[in-house]
Amino acid sequence: MNSTVRSSGAFSGIGETPAGIGEFAMRYTSTPRGARLARRLTSHRLDEWGYAYDGEINESVTAIAGELAANAVRHGHVPGRDFALRLTVSAGADGTGALRFRVEVSDTRSERLSMATLGGEAGAGADGGAGALAENGRGLLIVARLAAGWGVVPRPGGPGKTVWAEYVVATRTPTGD
Repeated sequence: MNSTVRSSGAFSGIGETPAGIGEFAMRYTSTPRGARLARRLTSHRLDEWGYAYDGEINESVTAIAGELAANAVRHGHVPGRDFALRLTVSAGADGTGALRFRVEVSDTRSERLSMATLGGEAGAGADGGAGALAENGRGLLIVARLAAGWGVVPRPGGPGKTVWAEYVVATRTPTGD
């Protein structure tokens, strides 16, 4: 597994969103075990940054990361290829002090795009025809409910796609969740 970890408490003084108050990125095997590890390490990293395991921020961002990772394994799997998760925390550029948690999950399969509409709203058939009693098919609906917004973009630097979601909170202090 390749990883990049950067964490800094420094804020930019020029009024723009800093390069990253916190940043964590890692590649995982495209297996259910890889998806579980991505979810667990997201929660662990948030806890290290001061967002407690049992806090709303940690639980919500971890759920988003878990759903996107599970989708990458289930729907974006290409034999022999990993998926990547990137988590960033940045201060909002609008001066409100809001924190923006961005989760990006990239896989190498570009022909299978999400079935829900972009922008965080579930479209008709967003559950993939799963029905009310189905045990799966609601991952993006969960993401849409938790996130301030989400979408799908081409994966930078290669084939595939990146599914991203942002969770926004109105405070800058890690202990305030």
